[in-house]
Amino acid sequence: MLHHSPKVKADVLKRLSFIVGHTKGIQKMVEEDKYCIDIVKQIQAVQSALNKVNEMMLENHLKTCVSHAIKKGEGHKLIKEVMETIKHTSK
Repeated sequence: MLHHSPKVKADVLKRLSFIVGHTKGIQKMVEEDKYCIDIVKQIQAVQSALNKVNEMMLENHLKTCVSHAIKKGEGHKLIKEVMETIKHTSK
């Protein structure tokens, strides 16, 4: 279940829309045989943008779902899930 404020949702959707457009731009650069390093830099920018969205989603999850579960005495499962996700993300 998703529990995010309308502001968080709007910000995430805005950022994802930007990422989609940016990715299409990278595709066009490849089609047009642009300089490889320029393409790599744009890919890095998209990766950075995705990392920011990931951070926003994780923060929101901690503030909502995990916080709610802890208050109900059921936080261990969600904390374990978050930790596994963080470990997977850092690989």
